[in-house]
Amino acid sequence: MYTEDHYLVGGKRLSSHQLSKLHTFEATARHGSFALAADELALTPSAVSHRINGLEEELGFKLFRRFHRRIELTSEGQRVYWSLKSSLESLNQEILEIKSRELSGCLTVYSRPSIAQCWLVPKLAQFSQQHPAISLNVLTGNENVNFQGYGIDLAIYFDDKTPERLVCRHLMDESIVPVCSPEYAERFNLAGNPVGLQRCTLLHDRQAWSYDSDTHEWNSWARHFSIPIDPHQHSIGFDRSDLAIIAAISHVGVAMGRKKLVEKRIAKGELIAPFPDMELLCAQRYYVATLPERQSPKGEAFIQWLLSAAQPEV
Repeated sequence: MYTEDHYLVGGKRLSSHQLSKLHTFEATARHGSFALAADELALTPSAVSHRINGLEEELGFKLFRRFHRRIELTSEGQRVYWSLKSSLESLNQEILEIKSRELSGCLTVYSRPSIAQCWLVPKLAQFSQQHPAISLNVLTGNENVNFQGYGIDLAIYFDDKTPERLVCRHLMDESIVPVCSPEYAERFNLAGNPVGLQRCTLLHDRQAWSYDSDTHEWNSWARHFSIPIDPHQHSIGFDRSDLAIIAAISHVGVAMGRKKLVEKRIAKGELIAPFPDMELLCAQRYYVATLPERQSPKGEAFIQWLLSAAQPEV
Protein backbone atom coordinates (compact mmCIF):
# COMPACT_ATOMS: atom_id res chain seq x y z
CA MET A 1 0.00 0.00 0.00
CA TYR A 2 1.31 3.44 -0.87
CA THR A 3 1.60 5.99 1.94
CA GLU A 4 1.99 9.73 1.94
CA ASP A 5 5.77 9.13 2.22
CA HIS A 6 5.95 7.18 -1.05
CA TYR A 7 8.33 8.64 -3.65
CA LEU A 8 9.65 11.42 -1.43
CA VAL A 9 12.64 13.56 -2.28
CA GLY A 10 13.68 16.07 0.34
CA GLY A 11 10.37 15.50 2.12
CA LYS A 12 8.34 16.04 -1.06
CA ARG A 13 6.81 13.69 -3.61
CA LEU A 14 8.72 13.01 -6.83
CA SER A 15 7.33 15.15 -9.61
CA SER A 16 7.01 14.08 -13.24
CA HIS A 17 9.95 16.38 -13.94
CA GLN A 18 12.07 14.49 -11.40
CA LEU A 19 10.96 11.15 -12.82
CA SER A 20 12.26 12.36 -16.18
CA LYS A 21 15.60 13.10 -14.54
CA LEU A 22 15.62 9.62 -12.98
CA HIS A 23 15.11 8.20 -16.48
CA THR A 24 18.19 10.13 -17.59
CA PHE A 25 20.08 8.88 -14.53
CA GLU A 26 19.12 5.24 -15.25
CA ALA A 27 20.41 5.43 -18.82
CA THR A 28 23.64 7.14 -17.68
CA ALA A 29 24.28 4.59 -14.93
CA ARG A 30 23.52 1.69 -17.24
CA HIS A 31 25.95 2.94 -19.90
CA GLY A 32 28.49 4.45 -17.50
CA SER A 33 28.75 7.38 -19.89
CA PHE A 34 27.07 10.74 -20.46
CA ALA A 35 27.74 10.47 -24.19
CA LEU A 36 26.18 7.01 -24.65
CA ALA A 37 23.18 7.99 -22.55
CA ALA A 38 22.82 11.11 -24.69
CA ASP A 39 22.76 8.96 -27.86
CA GLU A 40 20.02 6.74 -26.42
CA LEU A 41 17.91 9.65 -25.18
CA ALA A 42 18.46 11.86 -28.24
CA LEU A 43 20.01 14.59 -26.08
CA THR A 44 23.39 16.29 -26.00
CA PRO A 45 25.95 15.11 -23.40
CA SER A 46 25.76 18.61 -21.91
CA ALA A 47 21.97 18.27 -21.44
CA VAL A 48 22.41 14.86 -19.77
CA SER A 49 25.06 16.28 -17.42
CA HIS A 50 22.79 19.23 -16.62
CA ARG A 51 19.88 16.93 -15.71
CA ILE A 52 22.09 14.79 -13.48
CA ASN A 53 23.45 17.89 -11.72
CA GLY A 54 19.92 19.12 -11.09
CA LEU A 55 18.83 15.73 -9.73
CA GLU A 56 21.84 15.59 -7.39
CA GLU A 57 20.97 19.03 -6.05
CA GLU A 58 17.37 17.99 -5.40
CA LEU A 59 18.41 14.71 -3.76
CA GLY A 60 21.07 16.33 -1.63
CA PHE A 61 23.86 13.88 -2.50
CA LYS A 62 26.14 12.96 -5.37
CA LEU A 63 25.21 10.15 -7.76
CA PHE A 64 28.45 10.05 -9.78
CA ARG A 65 32.12 10.66 -9.29
CA ARG A 66 33.39 12.58 -12.28
CA PHE A 67 36.88 12.00 -13.67
CA HIS A 68 38.61 13.40 -16.74
CA ARG A 69 37.34 10.79 -19.24
CA ARG A 70 34.98 8.62 -17.19
CA ILE A 71 32.35 8.59 -14.49
CA GLU A 72 31.44 6.04 -11.83
CA LEU A 73 28.56 5.65 -9.42
CA THR A 74 28.95 6.72 -5.82
CA SER A 75 27.74 4.28 -3.18
CA GLU A 76 24.54 6.37 -2.92
CA GLY A 77 24.24 6.36 -6.69
CA GLN A 78 24.57 2.58 -6.76
CA ARG A 79 21.74 2.23 -4.24
CA VAL A 80 19.49 4.53 -6.25
CA TYR A 81 20.38 2.76 -9.51
CA TRP A 82 19.69 -0.74 -8.21
CA SER A 83 16.45 0.41 -6.62
CA LEU A 84 15.39 2.09 -9.87
CA LYS A 85 16.46 -0.91 -11.97
CA SER A 86 14.50 -3.26 -9.73
CA SER A 87 11.41 -1.04 -9.96
CA LEU A 88 11.61 -0.88 -13.75
CA GLU A 89 12.03 -4.65 -14.04
CA SER A 90 9.06 -5.17 -11.74
CA LEU A 91 6.97 -2.74 -13.80
CA ASN A 92 7.96 -4.44 -17.06
CA GLN A 93 7.06 -7.84 -15.63
CA GLU A 94 3.70 -6.53 -14.45
CA ILE A 95 2.95 -5.15 -17.92
CA LEU A 96 3.95 -8.48 -19.53
CA GLU A 97 1.68 -10.38 -17.16
CA ILE A 98 -1.24 -8.06 -17.91
CA LYS A 99 -0.71 -8.55 -21.65
CA SER A 100 -0.30 -12.29 -21.18
CA ARG A 101 -3.60 -12.55 -19.33
CA GLU A 102 -5.34 -10.70 -22.14
CA LEU A 103 -3.84 -13.11 -24.68
CA SER A 104 -4.34 -16.33 -22.76
CA GLY A 105 -7.05 -18.86 -22.15
CA CYS A 106 -9.25 -20.82 -24.52
CA LEU A 107 -10.27 -19.71 -28.02
CA THR A 108 -12.85 -21.77 -29.93
CA VAL A 109 -12.60 -21.64 -33.71
CA TYR A 110 -15.18 -23.09 -36.10
CA SER A 111 -14.23 -23.85 -39.69
CA ARG A 112 -15.42 -25.52 -42.83
CA PRO A 113 -13.80 -29.01 -42.75
CA SER A 114 -11.83 -28.68 -45.98
CA ILE A 115 -10.07 -25.43 -45.17
CA ALA A 116 -9.37 -26.70 -41.66
CA GLN A 117 -7.76 -29.91 -42.95
CA CYS A 118 -5.91 -28.53 -45.97
CA TRP A 119 -4.97 -24.99 -44.94
CA LEU A 120 -5.58 -24.06 -41.30
CA VAL A 121 -4.34 -27.04 -39.28
CA PRO A 122 -0.96 -27.35 -41.05
CA LYS A 123 -0.23 -23.72 -40.13
CA LEU A 124 -1.29 -23.80 -36.46
CA ALA A 125 2.23 -24.44 -35.15
CA GLN A 126 3.09 -20.87 -36.17
CA PHE A 127 0.25 -19.45 -34.09
CA SER A 128 1.08 -21.62 -31.06
CA GLN A 129 4.68 -20.45 -31.16
CA GLN A 130 3.59 -16.81 -31.22
CA HIS A 131 0.86 -17.19 -28.56
CA PRO A 132 1.68 -20.19 -26.34
CA ALA A 133 -0.76 -19.05 -23.63
CA ILE A 134 -3.78 -19.37 -25.94
CA SER A 135 -5.39 -22.83 -26.06
CA LEU A 136 -7.27 -23.49 -29.29
CA ASN A 137 -10.37 -25.62 -29.78
CA VAL A 138 -11.02 -26.25 -33.49
CA LEU A 139 -14.50 -27.44 -34.48
CA THR A 140 -15.59 -28.23 -38.04
CA GLY A 141 -18.86 -28.48 -39.89
CA ASN A 142 -20.70 -27.38 -43.03
CA GLU A 143 -23.50 -25.40 -41.42
CA ASN A 144 -23.55 -21.74 -40.39
CA VAL A 145 -23.21 -22.55 -36.72
CA ASN A 146 -24.92 -20.93 -33.73
CA PHE A 147 -22.08 -19.02 -32.05
CA GLN A 148 -23.79 -18.68 -28.70
CA GLY A 149 -25.03 -22.24 -28.50
CA TYR A 150 -21.57 -23.73 -29.11
CA GLY A 151 -19.47 -21.11 -27.33
CA ILE A 152 -17.67 -20.27 -30.58
CA ASP A 153 -15.44 -17.19 -30.67
CA LEU A 154 -14.91 -16.98 -34.44
CA ALA A 155 -15.67 -18.94 -37.59
CA ILE A 156 -14.00 -19.36 -40.97
CA TYR A 157 -16.55 -19.60 -43.79
CA PHE A 158 -16.47 -20.02 -47.57
CA ASP A 159 -19.41 -18.34 -49.26
CA ASP A 160 -20.54 -15.49 -51.50
CA LYS A 161 -22.69 -13.96 -48.78
CA THR A 162 -22.13 -13.20 -45.10
CA PRO A 163 -24.39 -14.11 -42.17
CA GLU A 164 -26.43 -11.34 -40.57
CA ARG A 165 -25.47 -9.95 -37.16
CA LEU A 166 -21.83 -11.04 -37.53
CA VAL A 167 -18.72 -8.94 -37.99
CA CYS A 168 -17.01 -10.39 -41.07
CA ARG A 169 -13.45 -9.87 -42.28
CA HIS A 170 -12.25 -10.91 -45.74
CA LEU A 171 -9.55 -13.59 -45.48
CA MET A 172 -8.68 -14.56 -49.06
CA ASP A 173 -10.12 -15.13 -52.50
CA GLU A 174 -10.35 -18.54 -54.09
CA SER A 175 -10.26 -20.00 -57.59
CA ILE A 176 -11.06 -23.45 -58.93
CA VAL A 177 -9.19 -25.66 -61.40
CA PRO A 178 -9.49 -29.38 -62.23
CA VAL A 179 -6.81 -31.57 -60.63
CA CYS A 180 -5.91 -35.24 -60.72
CA SER A 181 -2.97 -37.56 -60.15
CA PRO A 182 -0.20 -37.57 -62.79
CA GLU A 183 -1.02 -41.23 -63.49
CA TYR A 184 -4.70 -40.49 -64.10
CA ALA A 185 -3.86 -37.58 -66.42
CA GLU A 186 -1.57 -39.83 -68.44
CA ARG A 187 -4.10 -42.66 -68.60
CA PHE A 188 -6.79 -40.39 -70.08
CA ASN A 189 -4.44 -38.14 -72.07
CA LEU A 190 -5.66 -35.03 -70.23
CA ALA A 191 -2.63 -32.73 -70.52
CA GLY A 192 -3.90 -29.69 -72.41
CA ASN A 193 -6.93 -31.69 -73.55
CA PRO A 194 -10.06 -30.71 -71.55
CA VAL A 195 -12.30 -32.62 -73.96
CA GLY A 196 -10.76 -35.75 -72.44
CA LEU A 197 -12.79 -35.06 -69.29
CA GLN A 198 -15.79 -36.67 -71.02
CA ARG A 199 -14.26 -40.10 -70.35
CA CYS A 200 -13.32 -39.38 -66.72
CA THR A 201 -14.97 -39.74 -63.33
CA LEU A 202 -15.68 -36.27 -61.97
CA LEU A 203 -15.18 -35.70 -58.24
CA HIS A 204 -16.85 -32.81 -56.44
CA ASP A 205 -17.86 -31.31 -53.12
CA ARG A 206 -21.66 -31.40 -52.79
CA GLN A 207 -21.55 -28.95 -49.87
CA ALA A 208 -18.94 -26.46 -51.05
CA TRP A 209 -20.86 -23.54 -49.51
CA SER A 210 -24.31 -24.92 -48.77
CA TYR A 211 -26.06 -28.25 -48.23
CA ASP A 212 -26.96 -28.42 -51.92
CA SER A 213 -24.01 -27.04 -53.93
CA ASP A 214 -23.96 -30.41 -55.75
CA THR A 215 -22.10 -30.10 -59.10
CA HIS A 216 -22.22 -26.29 -59.20
CA GLU A 217 -18.41 -25.92 -59.20
CA TRP A 218 -18.00 -28.24 -62.20
CA ASN A 219 -20.96 -26.65 -64.03
CA SER A 220 -19.75 -23.08 -63.54
CA TRP A 221 -16.20 -23.98 -64.61
CA ALA A 222 -17.37 -25.86 -67.71
CA ARG A 223 -19.78 -23.09 -68.70
CA HIS A 224 -17.09 -20.41 -68.32
CA PHE A 225 -14.59 -22.27 -70.52
CA SER A 226 -17.23 -23.73 -72.91
CA ILE A 227 -16.27 -27.32 -72.07
CA PRO A 228 -19.04 -29.87 -72.81
CA ILE A 229 -19.83 -32.06 -69.81
CA ASP A 230 -22.55 -34.70 -69.92
CA PRO A 231 -24.95 -34.18 -66.98
CA HIS A 232 -25.24 -37.98 -66.73
CA GLN A 233 -21.48 -38.49 -66.71
CA HIS A 234 -20.11 -40.75 -63.99
CA SER A 235 -19.25 -38.74 -60.89
CA ILE A 236 -18.71 -39.12 -57.15
CA GLY A 237 -19.89 -36.48 -54.71
CA PHE A 238 -18.54 -35.81 -51.22
CA ASP A 239 -19.57 -33.54 -48.37
CA ARG A 240 -16.01 -32.17 -48.11
CA SER A 241 -13.64 -30.83 -50.74
CA ASP A 242 -10.63 -32.46 -49.13
CA LEU A 243 -12.22 -35.91 -49.57
CA ALA A 244 -12.58 -35.27 -53.29
CA ILE A 245 -8.88 -34.30 -53.32
CA ILE A 246 -7.86 -37.50 -51.53
CA ALA A 247 -9.88 -39.48 -54.08
CA ALA A 248 -8.07 -37.65 -56.90
CA ILE A 249 -4.66 -38.42 -55.38
CA SER A 250 -5.76 -42.07 -55.26
CA HIS A 251 -6.45 -42.07 -59.04
CA VAL A 252 -10.25 -42.24 -58.65
CA GLY A 253 -10.97 -39.35 -61.01
CA VAL A 254 -10.60 -35.62 -61.62
CA ALA A 255 -11.55 -33.32 -58.77
CA MET A 256 -12.58 -29.71 -59.00
CA GLY A 257 -9.86 -28.32 -56.80
CA ARG A 258 -9.85 -25.10 -54.85
CA LYS A 259 -6.44 -23.58 -55.52
CA LYS A 260 -5.70 -22.55 -51.91
CA LEU A 261 -6.43 -26.10 -50.75
CA VAL A 262 -4.51 -28.00 -53.42
CA GLU A 263 -1.44 -25.87 -54.15
CA LYS A 264 0.73 -27.77 -51.64
CA ARG A 265 -0.35 -31.08 -53.17
CA ILE A 266 0.53 -29.78 -56.62
CA ALA A 267 3.91 -28.55 -55.39
CA LYS A 268 4.63 -32.05 -53.99
CA GLY A 269 3.68 -33.71 -57.29
CA GLU A 270 0.76 -35.62 -55.75
CA LEU A 271 -1.61 -33.73 -58.04
CA ILE A 272 -1.32 -31.91 -61.33
CA ALA A 273 -3.58 -29.36 -63.00
CA PRO A 274 -3.79 -30.74 -66.57
CA PHE A 275 -5.26 -27.41 -67.77
CA PRO A 276 -3.28 -24.87 -65.66
CA ASP A 277 -4.44 -21.90 -67.74
CA MET A 278 -8.11 -22.71 -67.13
CA GLU A 279 -8.43 -21.38 -63.60
CA LEU A 280 -11.70 -19.69 -62.61
CA LEU A 281 -12.01 -17.08 -59.86
CA CYS A 282 -14.83 -18.05 -57.50
CA ALA A 283 -17.69 -15.77 -56.54
CA GLN A 284 -17.25 -17.27 -53.07
CA ARG A 285 -14.44 -16.22 -50.74
CA TYR A 286 -13.02 -17.18 -47.36
CA TYR A 287 -13.88 -14.84 -44.50
CA VAL A 288 -13.69 -14.76 -40.71
CA ALA A 289 -16.85 -14.06 -38.72
CA THR A 290 -17.32 -13.04 -35.08
CA LEU A 291 -20.18 -11.88 -32.91
CA PRO A 292 -19.90 -8.13 -32.18
CA GLU A 293 -20.10 -8.79 -28.44
CA ARG A 294 -17.58 -11.64 -28.53
CA GLN A 295 -14.59 -9.76 -29.96
CA SER A 296 -11.54 -9.98 -27.69
CA PRO A 297 -7.78 -9.35 -27.71
CA LYS A 298 -7.04 -13.08 -28.14
CA GLY A 299 -9.61 -13.36 -30.93
CA GLU A 300 -8.13 -10.34 -32.66
CA ALA A 301 -4.65 -11.86 -32.29
CA PHE A 302 -5.89 -15.00 -34.04
CA ILE A 303 -7.57 -13.00 -36.81
CA GLN A 304 -4.43 -10.95 -37.41
CA TRP A 305 -2.43 -14.17 -37.60
CA LEU A 306 -4.96 -15.61 -40.09
CA LEU A 307 -4.70 -12.49 -42.26
CA SER A 308 -0.92 -12.75 -42.20
CA ALA A 309 -1.00 -16.48 -43.02
CA ALA A 310 -3.34 -15.79 -45.95
CA GLN A 311 -0.82 -13.47 -47.62
CA PRO A 312 0.85 -14.98 -50.70
CA GLU A 313 4.25 -16.51 -49.99
CA VAL A 314 7.20 -14.77 -51.62
